[in-house]
Amino acid sequence: MQTAIMIFDGLTALDAIGPYEVLAQLPGSEVRFCSKEAGPKRTDSKALALTADYALAEVDSPDVVVIPGGEGNRPLLRDQEVLSWLRDVDAETRWTTSVCTGSLVLGAAGLLEGKRATSHWLYREALREFGAEPVAERVVADGKLITAAGVSSGIDMALELVRREHGDELAQSVQLAIEYDPQPPFDAGSPEKAPAEIVEAVSAFARRNWPSVA
Repeated sequence: MQTAIMIFDGLTALDAIGPYEVLAQLPGSEVRFCSKEAGPKRTDSKALALTADYALAEVDSPDVVVIPGGEGNRPLLRDQEVLSWLRDVDAETRWTTSVCTGSLVLGAAGLLEGKRATSHWLYREALREFGAEPVAERVVADGKLITAAGVSSGIDMALELVRREHGDELAQSVQLAIEYDPQPPFDAGSPEKAPAEIVEAVSAFARRNWPSVA
């Protein structure tokens, strides 16, 4: 099974690396990091670079596509080369997936029309602009489209994909192999659980520092 993880300057690293760590464990798995042009892509922190070994034109028939989020994907919403590639490969994929605001790119490509989908909680409602039905869940599957909420949920999404493709036993084996047993010190990982003042503080920070969908 070939997985194409599309990366770009300004991506959020864990959006790509979380699914990679899961999907790379599968027997016979081939994971290709790809971008418009091959080469290093700086993450949104600027402190880390991931390397695209392949240009999009070199990845034309992946079984799985993963679109990460991050502030750098906003230009992709209007990038016809990227959107056309995504539509073309989606026609043949087994699974087309996203993490965080990667779902906005799926939406811009026209793949979420009439579909249930999720995204980072601060951008979830923006999915309506692309004809999708926003869902406040960590992982949402609608047909072969699987979207994940913010950042860390990409691991959950990839494990769900493994479960659907290979069954519970292998998915559990991969989860154990990467020792994915989250026990965070706070139960504040979603706006429904976090204290109201924390939600407002993060929202205010996002308004000042994070790009809008437009």
